[in-house]
Amino acid sequence: MNATPGQPEELRAPLLQGLWEQVRSGQEEVLLSPYLPASIAFLTHVLFCAPFLALDVLGGFCLRVRSWRIAAGSGPPPSLRRWLDCFWRVLYGYLTTVLPATALVHALRSPALPALAPSCRRLFVEVFACLLLFDTVFFICHVVMHRVTWLYRNTHQLHHRHHAPFALAAQDSGPVELLSLLLLSLGSAWAVGCHPLSEAVFHLLNTWLAVEDHCGYELPWALHRLVPWVGGAPHHQIHHTVHSVNFAPYFIHWDLLFGTYRAPGRHLPTE
Repeated sequence: MNATPGQPEELRAPLLQGLWEQVRSGQEEVLLSPYLPASIAFLTHVLFCAPFLALDVLGGFCLRVRSWRIAAGSGPPPSLRRWLDCFWRVLYGYLTTVLPATALVHALRSPALPALAPSCRRLFVEVFACLLLFDTVFFICHVVMHRVTWLYRNTHQLHHRHHAPFALAAQDSGPVELLSLLLLSLGSAWAVGCHPLSEAVFHLLNTWLAVEDHCGYELPWALHRLVPWVGGAPHHQIHHTVHSVNFAPYFIHWDLLFGTYRAPGRHLPTE
């Protein structure tokens, strides 16, 4: 429904209203469950990894798929055994740490579901603001974890067991780091003041970008080929090879500003 000129925004019927009403219809109890954030985070992570698992399987015998792998010297695609081992580690971290902690945080927030959906403009602005905030705070924390030896050894070193990462490894971290990442994403949405629908879109996009960053493939349709200020998998794989560069998870502006950017294809010094 189009808005009348001068009509207050809260009285308009946004284009997303029908979608929002379908989401809300009879689902308030589920949507407000304290166990929903961690459960959805884990399930979407696994689902988004599924296409890359298929690529890794095909890469075992398909030269075309293997040619999309970023580093020719990174060896064959990870085996199904590596995928399963990683899956159980991530699941264990969620069940023992992330699920109870985020359930407590969610219960303390006492969220509510508004009747109106956000406008398309508001949804775009809120999602983009969340991504920028998450990227900025992650960059700062990531640099600190690498520069402070105790923090690196006790929180981040587990993630760097993957010198040539694969999609599921995006969340293959210790419980403390895994919990911190999920709390950072929840906190980013809370700080921006997101509508629940905007927050859901942000979490989905955030999960997909993390999976794509770690996938190990230079795909023709990857986001970094379409948006020049997104680093993508080539940018992040360099970080897993040379730990002192490319700290930002998604965008490259902070690495450029602080001199920690290393473009794909440039000579990588041995640490």
